[in-house]
Order: sequence, then structure tokens, then C-alpha cells
Amino acid sequence: MMVTRTRIVAGLTGLVMAAGLTAGTAAPAAAAAGVTPSFDVVALGDSYGAGTGAGDYEPGTEGICYRSRNSASSILVERLRQRGTNVRFANVMCSGAAVQDLRQPFKGEPPQLDALRRSTDLVTLNIGGNDVDFAGYGGVCVQADCTGEPTEAILDRMPALKRSLSGLLTEIRRRSPRAQIVMTGYGRAVTRDQNAAGIPLDPICDAGVFSAEERLAGAKVSGALDATLSRTAQAARARGVDVRFVGPHLNSTTLRPEFAGHSLCESTDPFYRGFDALAPGQEGGVAVLHLNRQGHAALAALIQRKVPILAAP
Repeated sequence: MMVTRTRIVAGLTGLVMAAGLTAGTAAPAAAAAGVTPSFDVVALGDSYGAGTGAGDYEPGTEGICYRSRNSASSILVERLRQRGTNVRFANVMCSGAAVQDLRQPFKGEPPQLDALRRSTDLVTLNIGGNDVDFAGYGGVCVQADCTGEPTEAILDRMPALKRSLSGLLTEIRRRSPRAQIVMTGYGRAVTRDQNAAGIPLDPICDAGVFSAEERLAGAKVSGALDATLSRTAQAARARGVDVRFVGPHLNSTTLRPEFAGHSLCESTDPFYRGFDALAPGQEGGVAVLHLNRQGHAALAALIQRKVPILAAP
């Protein structure tokens, strides 16, 4: 399969998501009283949270917001419903959204923050990648050379992202004071090491697309992005916002065991889309370097383990 770098950079869009729930909701008491527990869940964010690249899109969203029924948020909601929970689910995530876009109409849809209510119990949030042009950076890696100045430029945007995201978390708390917010990260789409030997790999793994130097630079950027999200969540929690970060990175350099070995080019079971997204009938460049269906399933399982009230009985 021959693919040019130019075809990939066109349409690459960006990234994040989350999930959690407050222990103080009325669900346990309602269950004890024999009443069907009820949760109000809102999913906010960009393409990484929406499930762009995971397939099975909600009607009317393919080619626009790309909200997938295979996204981690949708999986968690379905599991709650299977447990007998009555869930009101407002999924308003949209591919290409940045922090400011959550406050204003975007791609013909109302502001995402307007989906929040005072009764909201759980907010899943994946945002920030478009604020630092994470997808554009990936496009530079594919089309040209992202080492050096492009890498330093995106790292320089991290402090501004932390400030804007901090304000967003405060605003979510104001609109939905009882909700727990769970932010998710982006992970590492391409391994920072050499290609796995002796197994079929996606064409994106060609050394002419991602050089060894670019893989290291990309790993540095993706680690810094997830670390920024994690630190912002910790700071917000310290000032009273009920938020936690759950993502593929354990820290800025190491992936969690659940995601280790599943970046592109290191196994036959990657959690990210490569140039396969450019095949006829697929999403195109908008899905390249995004979590696939297996990646979202792994993220949902991780969130379920980290958020007690979402844990399987």
C-alpha cells in the first residue's frame, strides 16, 4: 500500500476524554431501597474522546464530529445500563474541538458546556490536543521532519494549555457542582523504539515516514501532553474540583501496562489507527494516529478499574 505524506496531513485532527463518578450520589441508597439507580452522564471533548477512528458512528456525526458508539465513554455508559442503571447520556464530543470551542457553537452544534446540568453526576473529558496542535504536529512528522523546532514549539504551548484547562475545570464544577470529572489522555501512538521484527506492520511504520529521531521526539511530546493534563487535574483537585486523570501514560515517559506494547509498529495488535484509515471506505486522515476500537475498549476497562463506582460488581 503506497501512501504519500501529503495525504496523511490533510484532515488530521485532535484528541482526549475521561470518566468518573462521585461517591456521594444517591445511587447506593436508591439501590438499597429497591429503586433503579439513575446517573446523568455528559461526555465533553475532541476526536480522541469522541472515538474518531473507532467506527460505528452515531447517525449524522460521521464526517463531522465522528461520535463513535465504540468510544470509551459510550462503552462505560452501556455497561452501567447493563447493570440496571438508568443513564441519561449526553454525548456532545466533537472532532477538532479545543478548550474554547466547548464554550461556543462548533460545527453547527450548540456549545458542549450547555449539556451540563446541576444534576450531572459524571463528566468524561478529553480535551487539549487541539489547543497545542497535536494533530498538526503529527502531520509534520508524517510529511516532513518534526524534530527540533516543531517539537520545541509544541512543548512551549503546554503552560498555556494548563491555564486554559484549569479555567475549564472550574467552569464545569460551577455548572455541575456534584459531578465527578474524569479526564483521559492521548497516549503514545507510535513506538519510540525500532519496528517489531518478523510481523506484518502498518505502512505508517516505514522509516521514511517516522524516523528513529521523530519517534523519540513524538514520544517526548505525547508524554508531556498527558503529564500536563495529569498535573492540571491534580492542581484542580487541590482547590476542590472533583477531578481525576486516567490515561495511557503512567508518567511522562512510561505507558501503563495496559497500553505497553500496543503502540503502532510494535505488535500486530496496535491500539491506534495508522495508514489503514486511508483505505477506501475508511475515515481518512482524520483518524490517523487516533485510538481504534481495541484502544477505546482498553481505555474503558482502565477507567472502570480506576473509578470505584464504575467498577463491575
